[in-house]
Amino acid sequence: MAPHLNERSLRLFAASEARAAGRGGIAAVSVITGVARSTIGRGLKELATEEGAAAHCRIRRTGGGRKAAVIKQPGLVEALVELIQSALRGDPEAKLLWVSKSQEHLAKALAEKGYNVSSKIVGRLLRDMGFIPQVNAKTREGGKHPDRNAQFEHINTLVNEFQSAGQPAISVDTKKKELIGDFKNNGRTLRPKGEPEPVRVHDFIIKEKGKVAPFGVYDIAANEGWVNVGVDHDTAAFAVESIRRWWDKLGKKRYANQAKRLLITADCGGSNGARVRLWKVELQKLADETGLSITVAHHPPGTSKWNRIEHRMFCFISINWRGRPLLSHQVIVQLIASTKTETGLNIACDIDWGRYPKGIKIPTAALKDLNIRYDDFHGDWNYTIAPRANRRHKKPALQ
Repeated sequence: MAPHLNERSLRLFAASEARAAGRGGIAAVSVITGVARSTIGRGLKELATEEGAAAHCRIRRTGGGRKAAVIKQPGLVEALVELIQSALRGDPEAKLLWVSKSQEHLAKALAEKGYNVSSKIVGRLLRDMGFIPQVNAKTREGGKHPDRNAQFEHINTLVNEFQSAGQPAISVDTKKKELIGDFKNNGRTLRPKGEPEPVRVHDFIIKEKGKVAPFGVYDIAANEGWVNVGVDHDTAAFAVESIRRWWDKLGKKRYANQAKRLLITADCGGSNGARVRLWKVELQKLADETGLSITVAHHPPGTSKWNRIEHRMFCFISINWRGRPLLSHQVIVQLIASTKTETGLNIACDIDWGRYPKGIKIPTAALKDLNIRYDDFHGDWNYTIAPRANRRHKKPALQ
């Protein structure tokens, strides 16, 4: 029975057998079991009193076992607090900087001060003091524009207005550029135990494969997405071409009979930035080709994460391909197109082999040729580009 009993159970079992044996039972049971006579005697006292029943949740009496390190080594907690606080303050002369606050490093630093503790004891003390491992929290947004909330309200009003009128409203942005090849992709995926997907140690671009820039178009009302996977530079021409392809492949079928206007919500920077001249010039070409009056509403600076496409489409693409190396263009297209959600999100995807050179300069004179109207409220963020009379352009062939 001994392997199945704890200290208290074994003590009570031996005492019970000794009491049943009568006179000489303590000595006999001690010889047979190897339990000390004094231990059997304590067990008999527990059986004879209420102490055993009252202390049924404890194995040892209060105060039993080894003394805690903080008792045997006075000043240990104070020394640990000093190390932690010096690191938290960022003291340039401190022995431990914030990058080396591991339990092992703290234990070594305490050993230099004369304390004999292990990293486990340090961890226990840190938890008692309220310290736990934490990652950085992205909560500081930087400076806020005074009209930030008003612009959000303006965008929301526009979206509701376009949806009520049955006009298309889309959210656009470029997803993070991705390297093509056997590179590590963040996240985990199920594989046989001990057989992780082998990938490269360093993320150096493979020139033969290059990288891609997925530009997304999210139809807010239809909960439908389009991703144009570009293989060249992420320019304003590429951004507008992505919108053009969405309209040709998805938008025209859904809205062709009633679409007169198009609302685009976009970030304030990047290839579709509010200050990018080429963006407006290319949108004018798109308006002339489609006959749509294009209204653009940019999110205020520093609020790109509030763009609908970020948390309604891009995040689900990242979840779908987590832990999977993006080995080829075909793999990327398949993973994006297979992204689904319980709310009915569907995404179409294709490769754009076109070339979009950087550094195209748009002269001021070209801007005067635009049929653009700037809103009274923040015309730098909100404007409408209408088709020009007798300027309908021939749609460029898909490359």
